[in-house]
Amino acid sequence: MIEFDTVSKSFWTGKKRKVILDRASFRVEIGNSLGILARNGTGKTTIINMMAGLEKPDEGRITRTSRISFPLGFMGGVINKHTATENSRYIARLYGLDPDYVESFCRWLCGLDEYFDMPLGTYSAGMRARFCFALMLALEFDIYLIDEGMPATTDVEFNRKAGSILRDRLKNATIIVVSHSAQTLEKFCRSAAVLKDGQLYMFETLEEAKRLYDYEAHS
Repeated sequence: MIEFDTVSKSFWTGKKRKVILDRASFRVEIGNSLGILARNGTGKTTIINMMAGLEKPDEGRITRTSRISFPLGFMGGVINKHTATENSRYIARLYGLDPDYVESFCRWLCGLDEYFDMPLGTYSAGMRARFCFALMLALEFDIYLIDEGMPATTDVEFNRKAGSILRDRLKNATIIVVSHSAQTLEKFCRSAAVLKDGQLYMFETLEEAKRLYDYEAHS
């Protein structure tokens, strides 16, 4: 599970302090996937990064008792001057996995052929996205973090293979997805929350969350 206990987070914008969370407390249990509805600019990515441990709260405590993914589509952790081979083996060791398995899995899924042995700095944006997505799928997590839906690539064969693996993986995993669109959440979550004024308002159903979200939009 992931638990936020009276967590506060804010940023100084140069003119005023922007509050992302204000002494917010909530918990996401394994098996209960959660969608978070939040307007653009309210701190969706910050919350996901805090769940992943990429950002620290100003105050309060975040407890993680499960294997939690880095945010889907997150491009950190890989090194441009190293090849995909070197990167995949490094990440495997970081997570205590078999480097041979992670490398071969990524080679098979990416379909980058000889580019797999070239530095990531020489990749197009699409090739890089395919490698990072494959790398995340090579690692198995209890909770997957998704920021604004699935990253899409223009490679049809990659999307077919990766989509199939992800659907299979998600049958036994818990999802936390943040988005400004309720449609994005419908694919993954039954329960949902609304981020508003530094608080996360939790609801049993997405329909209930949408009512508050839509009311705020028109009030």
